Amino acid sequence: MESAFEVIAEPTRRRILDLLLAGELGVGELVGELAMSQPAVSRHLRVLREAGFVSSRTAAQRRLYSINAAPLAELDSWLEPYRRLWAGSLDRLSARLDSMPADPDHR
Repeated sequence: MESAFEVIAEPTRRRILDLLLAGELGVGELVGELAMSQPAVSRHLRVLREAGFVSSRTAAQRRLYSINAAPLAELDSWLEPYRRLWAGSLDRLSARLDSMPADPDHR
């Protein structure tokens, strides 16, 4: 099985997750949004489902997909120590900008 990072490294899978942020979607809707064949979208959904990023349910004759937050929370936890690195840089940039004299021509 691929790691969570390997799963989301693929741009189409990230795009599928982006589309599912708005809520459940069927395969047909994803096919239309991605402009890909149904078999190709289904392969990406299978990888996402096996890795736990999405789940599916059947509604009548449709299979609807939605995001599972647990693997994303796991990635977020892994990124936490690195987030401190760029947060510190942004804090220093903000302090530097605040210490600069105001430019009277740009208000």
